Amino acid sequence: MEIMLAFGSAGKREKELSLFQIDVGREWKGGQHQSLYLARELKRKGLPFLFVVQLESPIHEKALEDELPVFPLRTKNGFKLSALFKLAQMMKRKKCLLAHFHDDHSLALGSAAASLAKVRYRVVSRDIYFPLRRGSPSRSRYKKKVDAIIANSEGIKKILIEGSIEPEKIEVIPSGIDFSPFEKDAFKPSKDDYLRRELSLAPDDFLVGVMADLADHKSHRYLIQTTKILKEHSAKIKLIIVGYGPLRMELNEQTRGFPARDIAFILGFGDNSPEILASLNLFVLSSYQERMKNSVLDAMACRLPVVAVREGGIPDVILPGETGLLVQPRNPLALAKAILKLYNDRDLTSIIGRRGYEHVHRKFSCEAMARKVVALYEKIGLKKWIRFHSRD
Repeated sequence: MEIMLAFGSAGKREKELSLFQIDVGREWKGGQHQSLYLARELKRKGLPFLFVVQLESPIHEKALEDELPVFPLRTKNGFKLSALFKLAQMMKRKKCLLAHFHDDHSLALGSAAASLAKVRYRVVSRDIYFPLRRGSPSRSRYKKKVDAIIANSEGIKKILIEGSIEPEKIEVIPSGIDFSPFEKDAFKPSKDDYLRRELSLAPDDFLVGVMADLADHKSHRYLIQTTKILKEHSAKIKLIIVGYGPLRMELNEQTRGFPARDIAFILGFGDNSPEILASLNLFVLSSYQERMKNSVLDAMACRLPVVAVREGGIPDVILPGETGLLVQPRNPLALAKAILKLYNDRDLTSIIGRRGYEHVHRKFSCEAMARKVVALYEKIGLKKWIRFHSRD
């Protein structure tokens, strides 16, 4: 079905014909970063769109700061009947051409609204490594009335295919990041000051850090186990864990008996993430079932060497021995050996950090991600409409 260009009676472009970007997440995680980056690019290109977000959420606040066209909804666990009908009405009013659902909660709400509004094109993004189980509502939504599915890694594409999703519907588009927060006064000697001031650490301490939810699949317990191995080699290695989540009490209990200066927990992270990353000497990610982790890309943008597990989307960005080191999951000894390899070889640490920086700038910018998404919109049927409206 060809999309017709919409003109008014005087031959003017129809302002209301629009794309809908739907992200009703309540938190500020990697997926919300991606949908915000895409919305910014759509605005820059001059494409008419509406950004559907959770009312009073972090992404709502950031979208308002960027002066993006937002339609806030209040939902519960991604779904609320009154919100569904409000969204369907807005889709009809704005003559929604394409709805892009940025996670499963947004898909649950948005797909029903899109059906009521008779939206022609539908795209869903997936960055979750967990399988699509037979008979689950999510699996049925992915298989019905979806024109394209964006997987942010080859690992997630494999999971989708194993869930009986047609391969031709899946487009692999890696996550992108905004490099600007990491370029401000970057990599001066003062970069070490933030965490060292906060935690009263010595200038020559070697800070190994992670930024991730305190959840089971992040495998923090295995990372904590490396500390005893590392201390046998050097008392200067310090482990910094930045995050929040349900395992906070359990992980604190696990660290009993460790000297207080060996392991530091910092709860929460947000706008100070660049400062935290810039304070580290090495970034480490121990989780299994991992998607393409934005914090890994952020760390590489800070020229940090990275040690991570060989899981999910991580091998898509880390080239072993070149842009980082990969180890098997749930293996404290392997993690410790990789950390010590970089601690003992500072020239290699510097080389890997520089190569990682170059790699993410070349392949993982938010502009590159957004261009590929817009190209996908063109591919499934919006080529003429996008070219007519775009400022590029």
